[in-house]
Amino acid sequence: MLHKRTQIWLVLILGAVLLVSLTACQKLSFTNLRANYHFGKANKYFGDNLYRKAITEYEETLKYNPNRIEAFRYLGESYKQLYKPGVDSRDNKEKAAKALDALQKAFQIDPSNKSIIYSIGDMYDKMNEFKQAEKMYLRILELEPQNMNNYYVVAEFYKKYAGQNASIALKAESMYLRRIEADPENPQGYAYMANYYDNLTPVPDFDKALDFNLHRLQLEPKNHEIYYALGVNRFSKAYRLQVSLSPQERDAIGRESEKYLLKAIEIDAYYPWSYAYMKLLYLNVFAKLYPDKESRYNAESERWGEKFNDILKRDQDRKRLEKELKKSTS
Repeated sequence: MLHKRTQIWLVLILGAVLLVSLTACQKLSFTNLRANYHFGKANKYFGDNLYRKAITEYEETLKYNPNRIEAFRYLGESYKQLYKPGVDSRDNKEKAAKALDALQKAFQIDPSNKSIIYSIGDMYDKMNEFKQAEKMYLRILELEPQNMNNYYVVAEFYKKYAGQNASIALKAESMYLRRIEADPENPQGYAYMANYYDNLTPVPDFDKALDFNLHRLQLEPKNHEIYYALGVNRFSKAYRLQVSLSPQERDAIGRESEKYLLKAIEIDAYYPWSYAYMKLLYLNVFAKLYPDKESRYNAESERWGEKFNDILKRDQDRKRLEKELKKSTS
């Protein structure tokens, strides 16, 4: 008798547990469905650049699922898109604070997520909070020390501030060099380094950029883009430093530019930008250096300009045709 009563109680308890579990599952299913619904709407608004509406929907998502990391992340991204760097208003500061709050919550859920770390660093960068941004970018390196692209990301961050502080400029150079050291046979590392020196502010270091492009050329001797980069580098030095260079120096550097650009054209006659810089070289360097031959150099400049226009139009027509063909076959 006692055994039967025990069985009855067990059945009743099991039924109650199942009922509670079923109710909990239904509730869980409902909250997940609501969270997914709002998250889908939020993503659509975000994709359409309707960030205020996206914020409302991401916040609704988090009411139903307070641990949804991507909702926190894109809530932060939405506020970041509304933030205006350099504007010192209360409303703008609130947007920055809300962006960081949401991104930090995503980071707390997944502290190893490189995309979230980068986004936080980017937000601090927009706020001109160098130290905080630097901390996040270096965190990326700690997580993936073998990923060469991370060195480039950190170097580009330092590059923005290099003109303001000599020690930061050294940090930028160090990151570019570490990328090269990690893979010395990869020409891209030398390209990044050359680009850095070519775009230093207030005055580029054209000769250092030249050296790194020449290293790059040793690895890819038939790459027309490297010859083009060398030609642009020499033109830029002859043009931008004309006050500090003698006429003889400008002429010699200009002739180097001409040599490299002609080699780029020889390798790839359909790359339009080599012709564009030939036009600029004749117009802004040779024509200015030799006033007695100005009309001749101007005529040469026009000739190179016409070639540039013809090849650019041909390239645009080709891309348009490829796009139309892709549409017709899809």
